[in-house]
Amino acid sequence: MRKVSIIIPTYNERGNIEVVVKRLAESFKGVDYEIVVVDDNSPDGTAEVVEALSTSYPLRLIKRPARLGLTSAIYDGFRASRGDYVVVMDADLQHPPELAPKLVERLRDCDVVIASRYTKGGRVESWSLVRRVISALAVIATRLLVPGCSRIHDPVSGYFATKREVLENWRPIEPRGYKALVEIIAQTKPSVVCEEPYTFRGRERGASKLSYRQILSYARLLVILGWKRLLIYATSLAIILTLLYIYV
Repeated sequence: MRKVSIIIPTYNERGNIEVVVKRLAESFKGVDYEIVVVDDNSPDGTAEVVEALSTSYPLRLIKRPARLGLTSAIYDGFRASRGDYVVVMDADLQHPPELAPKLVERLRDCDVVIASRYTKGGRVESWSLVRRVISALAVIATRLLVPGCSRIHDPVSGYFATKREVLENWRPIEPRGYKALVEIIAQTKPSVVCEEPYTFRGRERGASKLSYRQILSYARLLVILGWKRLLIYATSLAIILTLLYIYV
């Protein structure tokens, strides 16, 4: 198998990162792999834990001076990585490390493999109604507006694998955003996108980093990527309302 790079952006994940690294090591036993952790100056000492682990695991740390955005962290991790296959995942244990080898295996037939909560067999646990509604609206808007996403069940997933040559054609549009996958699909136009179902579970440690600022940032990204479709929808709606006003 080709070399695999696993990119993990972190911010205040001291309580999770060691568990993630150890589970990845067990999952990729016998495989040529590396873990690239991109830490945004976590005040809880995440970077120090990663540095200590790097003496025992194929682990590298990229320390950034501040919170510069999840998408830019993924991009910086990719640029520093050496693998032919690239896995992107979170460090909060909501993305099961044991699934990563399966995502990589499917890259033999796919350009991008998405760990999907919403395809057949996938599900979400321990989410509030509000969080479920926000996620559903994000998925619907993405599928409607972003080219290449209309047939993907979970285009906003943060857990995915892809080939290095796919990412070579990607440049961040919204560096401080948190949905890099949508940018990658829209820009690189991969020929074959596959989905692998999994169960997304609630956090065991730490707090969710979803904020209103991130939601607004994602809305801005959708407008940038989907303005042509948005214009068509708005024009169609205006025509329909005009006809209704005239004839009804």
